[in-house]
Amino acid sequence: MRYQISGKQIDIGEALQTHVKTELGASVDKYAGRPTEANVVFSKSGFEFVCEIVVHLSTGLTAQAKAHEAEIYAAFDACCEKMDKQLRRYKRRLKDHHKDRSQPVELIDAGSYILAPMEEGEDDGQPAAAPVIVAETETKIPSLSVGDAVMQMELAHAPVLVFRNEKNSGINVVYRREDGNIGWIDPRGNR
Repeated sequence: MRYQISGKQIDIGEALQTHVKTELGASVDKYAGRPTEANVVFSKSGFEFVCEIVVHLSTGLTAQAKAHEAEIYAAFDACCEKMDKQLRRYKRRLKDHHKDRSQPVELIDAGSYILAPMEEGEDDGQPAAAPVIVAETETKIPSLSVGDAVMQMELAHAPVLVFRNEKNSGINVVYRREDGNIGWIDPRGNR
């Protein structure tokens, strides 16, 4: 795993870098098969030290953690503990996802279209009546639980995922909001 350890407005000594590589490496190796890169940034905010860790995994998942403490080593240890907890939950979700499912994920065929940008009409300034289809492909819509859909979206680093809700067989959407949270659209007709 590659490490990038840096400080904002503070010097990071060799002892701290060795501590980071040892502790973070042990934590990440325990839960992640092949992590690719870890970025650790230390900074000072008032009287506290801030540690931010971003780990990129080979699965495409990016795990992040942040902690504030009065001492720099304590800030790293608290941040590393948060990272450990996040990776443990991720690994458990992957195991649980496969254990509970007796049948493979059902896929529904759907059409996927790419539309040309709308252009204004030449004579009256109004938009054209119908969009122009540039490309048409087949896609699959998986039948998942909401939790599995969120996990699939995170693993694919997709901003949105359309899926068929296993609970009510309706078409649902999960998406990443601008504030970092996950949104879920469940049309009322599905209930």
